[in-house]
Amino acid sequence: MGKLSSLPRIYLALVFVVLYAPIFYLIYYSFNSGGGMSNFESFTLEYYQAVFQDTRLLIIVMNTIIIALLSALLSTTIGVIGALAIYFMKNKSMRQTVLSLNNILIVSPDVIIGASFLILFTLIGVKLGFASVLISHIAFSIPIVVIMVLPKLLEMSTSLVDAALDLGASRRDVLTRVVLPYIKPGIFAGFFLALTYSLDDFAVTFFVTGNGFSTLSVEIYSMARTGITLTINALSGLIFVITMVLVLGYYIIGNKTKSPNQGVKR
Repeated sequence: MGKLSSLPRIYLALVFVVLYAPIFYLIYYSFNSGGGMSNFESFTLEYYQAVFQDTRLLIIVMNTIIIALLSALLSTTIGVIGALAIYFMKNKSMRQTVLSLNNILIVSPDVIIGASFLILFTLIGVKLGFASVLISHIAFSIPIVVIMVLPKLLEMSTSLVDAALDLGASRRDVLTRVVLPYIKPGIFAGFFLALTYSLDDFAVTFFVTGNGFSTLSVEIYSMARTGITLTINALSGLIFVITMVLVLGYYIIGNKTKSPNQGVKR
């Protein structure tokens, strides 16, 4: 019985090894002074220095961060409004239809979404660059935010809203002082996920970037096509660390916001 109970843990450990071993292998050789990924000669930071000394690469990093922050902020705002609209819909069939359309965007392949945006921008005359990438990132992040916020709305008891209205609160006060504070964990989760998706996205961005504008994911792909260098390892390692920090930040904030609620439940 004990052996059977340990099988899931062993399986989970193997899955993590398969997923993370190549990443740590890549990061490990980013410190190799030998310039290759076969024999580790000695520890060096020259490839990380090369990343920070490359002005063009630093501009691309800034572009990526600006796109990620703006798209996460705007998609979170729109996604919260969308989740509220779905929640307060009285027509159940319409609500289910809108929610299904939202979920379809999440499961749709990135290649199809990217190609669709490319066709759309070409038809309406939008130049490929900063604006096209930003709009695309906002569009594919909104469904993620809706999915993160809507469950918190469904958990909220309608008696909270009714009680606030009975006490003389306006609808604006109900929204800002009752609803939004209650769904705050979902809002933070949606923001962090939208930020992470924007930083990591390649397929959609590859289709809609242009006019000299690029993001890190597209740049790494371009660098890899010309030949693998340890600068790519260093850059990829930095992206991995930043992504991990964002994910850990999301979980820390999520645990802090959940702990008070858990103490109330009986």
